[in-house]
Amino acid sequence: MAAQPARARHPTEDPAWVKVLVIGLVALFLGLVLILPLAAVFAEALRKGVDVALAAITTSDALAAIKLTLITAAIAVPFNAAFGLCAAWAIAKHDFPGKALLITLIDLPFSVSPVVAGLIYVLVFGLQGWFGESLIDHDIKIIFAVPGIVLATIFVTFPFIARELIPLMQEQGVSEEEAAVSMGASGLYTFWRVTAPNVRWGLLYGVLLCNARAMGEFGAVSVVSGHIRGLTNTMPLHVEILYNEYDFVAAFSVAALLCLLAVVTLVLKSVLEIVQPDVKRGGGH
Repeated sequence: MAAQPARARHPTEDPAWVKVLVIGLVALFLGLVLILPLAAVFAEALRKGVDVALAAITTSDALAAIKLTLITAAIAVPFNAAFGLCAAWAIAKHDFPGKALLITLIDLPFSVSPVVAGLIYVLVFGLQGWFGESLIDHDIKIIFAVPGIVLATIFVTFPFIARELIPLMQEQGVSEEEAAVSMGASGLYTFWRVTAPNVRWGLLYGVLLCNARAMGEFGAVSVVSGHIRGLTNTMPLHVEILYNEYDFVAAFSVAALLCLLAVVTLVLKSVLEIVQPDVKRGGGH
């Protein structure tokens, strides 16, 4: 009986040993760089027991840091959502002078160090800054206060939602909007009833990423906050202070809470991708 010919391997199909090697390297990398450090954070936080960890995150300074972190995210994320929608709509649906420049400016925070971003606001609104004297005369405080923290966070996080929506709107094209306009719909009505519903999943996806980044921002906020305990410290800054004071259990307890918030965000992101699998391919409607 003639032997069966060996199955031809598809050009894009790797040998089994290559698959095992690549998957093993990825798993090893994730284990060493991601899973092991996260496990160490929670292990250190619970080293002296759950009661000690809970006590560390319920002190007045820790609660103030948690509150400020949530307030900052609650202001920055809706602002960036509104900006992202408007910017994506303008870029994807219209042609205008300076369009390429706008796209470049949206990407700017990705290339600028967060520390530099914080210094920019100090230069503009600080005591010796461009508007420093005018702000003092009107008893307005931005640097070393909540407004500066919010501004720095907005700067660092505003590309996330816009960059999620721009390719989504570009892939959808303008046919539906043109049909709505041809039927007499106004531009604003078309945006809210046609464009916005088509990108709602991409918008939610971008909001989750933006929120995670806003809560975890350290560099820019560190520059403009002044590190005033109980007043201008966010959770990442509070962790740094506790660690520098050698209060390791308290530092890792607050860090563990911050990690939990990030994990919740990632879980919601994964659920969103399962519920709406086209969200990353531009099929948000």
